[in-house]
Amino acid sequence: MILPYLNSLKGKKKAFAWLIDPDKSNDDHIKSQLTVADDNGVDLIFVGGSLTFKQVDHVIMQIKSFTKIPVVLFPGSPLQLSSAADAVLLLSLISGRNAEYLIGNHVIAAPFLKESGLEIIPTGYMLIHGGQQTSVSYMSNTQPIPSDKPDIALATAMAGEMLGLKTIYLDAGSGALNPVPMNMITPIASAIDLPVIIGGGIRTSDDIRNAYTAGADVVVVGNAIENSLTRLAELIVERDRFNT
Repeated sequence: MILPYLNSLKGKKKAFAWLIDPDKSNDDHIKSQLTVADDNGVDLIFVGGSLTFKQVDHVIMQIKSFTKIPVVLFPGSPLQLSSAADAVLLLSLISGRNAEYLIGNHVIAAPFLKESGLEIIPTGYMLIHGGQQTSVSYMSNTQPIPSDKPDIALATAMAGEMLGLKTIYLDAGSGALNPVPMNMITPIASAIDLPVIIGGGIRTSDDIRNAYTAGADVVVVGNAIENSLTRLAELIVERDRFNT
């Protein structure tokens, strides 16, 4: 079960998740990716993207044929769901005001999810401005929280916890110029009892170290390593330093 694992991290250990975009992977690429992931001890594999044209079922089954690392859906729409995964982050875009991403898509997905056997993890998803417009802000038609407004982010995360969500995901978006700032992560991680996941704009060891230091329980990396698998080892070592 993924949620108990995430809860066990809070304030004790750190985890590293690798985000795989199905549209940027082919079968041979996935095999090489997963070999590197296993060798370096990746904790979780997230699968999803703002646009997904490939069959998510096929991609996930390929992943699971090469590794036992848990696979968690990070869906951009109901079209990206698959019962082949282990769990799904049921994302409610609580930083925006677009009803489709607060409840509309969830209604569409609910009958499938009920029958899927997937572990459902209700997740408060918060977009943080990373220096430029990203695919997710464009596709969701929502404004990200300004990176210099940690008070707004904190109140939003607190509201998500009070609404019964089980984890909070702060995302600067794929291709963001800047990651979520430390002075936004720290008050949120300190004020809520939920696992805090941080993604978007994370490219360097310093970025990962800063996120963990600020209180992130899980750091998610995608673009920084999808075209340079050798970088994974140098990035994931930051997790290991915190866990020793």
